[in-house]
Amino acid sequence: MRVFGVIGLLLALLIVGLLAKKQLSSVASPVLPPLPAATGSVPAGDARAQSQQIQRQIRQSLDAATQPRAMPDDN
Repeated sequence: MRVFGVIGLLLALLIVGLLAKKQLSSVASPVLPPLPAATGSVPAGDARAQSQQIQRQIRQSLDAATQPRAMPDDN
C-alpha cells in the first residue's frame, strides 16, 4: 500500500509541476512604453546621462503608477 501512496504522490507532483511550467511559460512579458528617441536629448556616447535619463523616466512612471485614482461619488 505504501508503494501506491508514493506513486500517487509523485504523479500529483508531476502534474502540478507540468501545470506550473505551462502557466509560467504562457505569461506574456509586460509591455513597456516606448522610450523617446535618444538622438536629440542625450548623446549616444554619454552612458551616465543615458542612465540618469532612464532612472528619471522609471521614477516618473512609478510615481504616476502609485498615485491614487479618483473614485466616483456614490451619490
